[in-house]
Amino acid sequence: MFDDDDPGLAELRAVALAFPGAAEKVSWGRPVFCAPKMFAVYGGSAKTGTAGAHRQYPHSVLVKVDESDRPALEQDSRFFFPAYLGPFGWLGLDLDAAEVDWSEVTELVDASYRRVASKKSIRQLDQR
Repeated sequence: MFDDDDPGLAELRAVALAFPGAAEKVSWGRPVFCAPKMFAVYGGSAKTGTAGAHRQYPHSVLVKVDESDRPALEQDSRFFFPAYLGPFGWLGLDLDAAEVDWSEVTELVDASYRRVASKKSIRQLDQR
């Protein structure tokens, strides 16, 4: 479901694996970044109006977002409600929708990491 040589995945790896305690594994056929809970996923899908059908977003980043940020992000056409994870506070950013701003991606991944990481890991991050 992904190409290990994908430049978007390489960029996301560099961002995600820089966080304290972060590790990568493949789950559901996609690269998942955990610390130890999942905080970012490369690639996703969204349910369409057709019964049981999904639209694939192979070059996307799924992150857990703060509820206060959700309304603004949902207004942005680059974001989508990912199947399966969306109901649990996640949004997807379609990296093919526009030129990727990796600073923005880093901020989104940082916020997602902070939602699931241990207090110790967050302290380590803040001490950098």
